[in-house]
Amino acid sequence: MIKNLYPGIAATVTMLRKLPQASISNYTGPMSDQKEAADTSLPLPVFPVFAPIDIALQDECEKILHKASGGISELTFAGLYLFRRRYNYRLSVLLDSVENPEVKGRILVVSGEWEGKKFFILSPSAPGIETIKQLFTTHDYWKLIPESVINSRAAQLSAGGMVLTEDRDNFDYIYTRESLATLAGKKLQKKRNLVNAFRNTYGETELRTLGKDNAADAMRVLLRWQADKGEEGDFAAAKEALELQSRLKLEGKILYVRNKPIAYCLGEAIADGSMFTVHFEKGIEEYKGVYQAINMFFAASLDEAYTHINREQDLGEEGMRQAKETYRPCGFVKKWIASNPAG
Repeated sequence: MIKNLYPGIAATVTMLRKLPQASISNYTGPMSDQKEAADTSLPLPVFPVFAPIDIALQDECEKILHKASGGISELTFAGLYLFRRRYNYRLSVLLDSVENPEVKGRILVVSGEWEGKKFFILSPSAPGIETIKQLFTTHDYWKLIPESVINSRAAQLSAGGMVLTEDRDNFDYIYTRESLATLAGKKLQKKRNLVNAFRNTYGETELRTLGKDNAADAMRVLLRWQADKGEEGDFAAAKEALELQSRLKLEGKILYVRNKPIAYCLGEAIADGSMFTVHFEKGIEEYKGVYQAINMFFAASLDEAYTHINREQDLGEEGMRQAKETYRPCGFVKKWIASNPAG
């Protein structure tokens, strides 16, 4: 499965599983087995034509995606590009024109596949009902529908034969930056105790900005994480995110204990810069409390302009849901799915 997601990863993982842990921690291999694309830009194909997502479409996609204010973690260019192979993403754009009066401004249309079914995503808004019905002729369902569309269009969509369902497994968890940075209050005392124990146990710690000069350190953490987990997870996307950090405009930090990298966070600004979404958080679990520590230290390091942090969804995994809920989210970015049984 891994080799179908990212060329060369299967061999890397096989090699890592055979290496002693010291070899991984001393990893000095190349940061990337691919070259960043030239700084060129391509136009988006106009609906109903679709094209595979390409790094050269970044500028055009971002001009549209930046208009979305709902804070959905997946709806950034990085979020789409890094998972393009997993979901076979293809892109198109709906244009505001005399021939298509239902569309106001440009709307990005993302077509994808999962578990044998095709879905589509629309951002930053939804077109008229006839255009949506046209999309349903070639797709099984519509996902990542924001609350703004539900609030304004639910009756119309239902009248058009669509069944709307809350997608609880994909709700994004939202926290105030301050709550994660301080872990104040009785409800977060256990988390605070874990971080204090981490500090007492491991002594000297340092949080450094993740960039090209130390990206190999984050890669060492990721490779060790993968070797310990022994499963695919989001390794392919996380690896490519480190390789293309600058191009994808991602920001992150690396946590060091006595000058050894043991965890990192990587994400980006969303929601007009008021929220930071954490796309990837990896740590070496032999350091007890490492995830609580990187979570707190990273939140504390963020600019105060970020009032909230989006820690993404739990994907319906009970353990992940419990872990996210114990941090006491202040809210959710809700998402819906629409199906059209009538066809």
